[in-house]
Amino acid sequence: MMSHPSQGEYRTNKQTYKGAEGETAVVDRVALCSDKRNNLSVKFMIRHTRRPEVGDKFSSRHGQKGVCGTIVQQEDFPFSERGICPDLIMNPHGFPSRMTVGKMIELLGSKAGVSCGRFHYGSAFGEPSGHADKVEDISETLVKHGFCYNGKDFLYSGITGMPLQAYIFMGPIYYQKLKHMVLDKMHARGMGPRQLISRQPTEGRSRNGGLRVGEMERDCLIAYGTSNLIYERLMISSDPFEVQVCRKCGLLGYINYQSKARVCSTCKNGDNISAMKLPYACKLLFQELQSMNIAPRLKLAD
Repeated sequence: MMSHPSQGEYRTNKQTYKGAEGETAVVDRVALCSDKRNNLSVKFMIRHTRRPEVGDKFSSRHGQKGVCGTIVQQEDFPFSERGICPDLIMNPHGFPSRMTVGKMIELLGSKAGVSCGRFHYGSAFGEPSGHADKVEDISETLVKHGFCYNGKDFLYSGITGMPLQAYIFMGPIYYQKLKHMVLDKMHARGMGPRQLISRQPTEGRSRNGGLRVGEMERDCLIAYGTSNLIYERLMISSDPFEVQVCRKCGLLGYINYQSKARVCSTCKNGDNISAMKLPYACKLLFQELQSMNIAPRLKLAD
């Protein structure tokens, strides 16, 4: 039998909600529940109201997904003679390669359905009863209600007020807002956290990581001849490190920063030591090779 929450012994466990940066979250509901060991736990559901913005992803129910390219003021939208403005303008180049004929039929059928006030069956396969709406029937309904038979409309430009040169295929359609939103993906950083072992910037947006310049990006920069940029991206902005190199044996030495004394542990003296800059990951590689009994030697030119 479960005891009342007020009778149990508790210690307070403070937890803070760290949501996305700059978002004001609203507590939607609070749920009191218990786990398998009858420990009381409190769960908060947090919601955040977002309006569509440039870069958010939308899709119709035919896999025609895309991101919002621009948001236009209402008065700049094209309008039909009935005064209807589209809510969303889609680029028709998505049709030939993807062949989503169902989307066109949905546009046509929903336009006819809105006009005559009944449901239209929108499958390409028809119904067992044979009452599926064929495009010819839909076109007849459209013509009966004063629209063009193929669903195209005569539109005026919202900016100039002049009629558009072409008829525009338009109608009501069902669209969904997908969960890939630009607010969750936006990421940039200057100096920030680094990894312990290689001292290079961390990876990933959640860990406030850096943007990687990989092999292929490096090839592009080489093709442009921007060697200083490569040097900056791959070392200065990443993991610069000053090492002491022995000119005689080519191995890494040490420096005592208090006494400024330098020593090469192989030659046992500090006569031939020069300082040079390396990526820390490069120094790490040399030392890992040395631990496997491979001696990488640096040859210094003047």
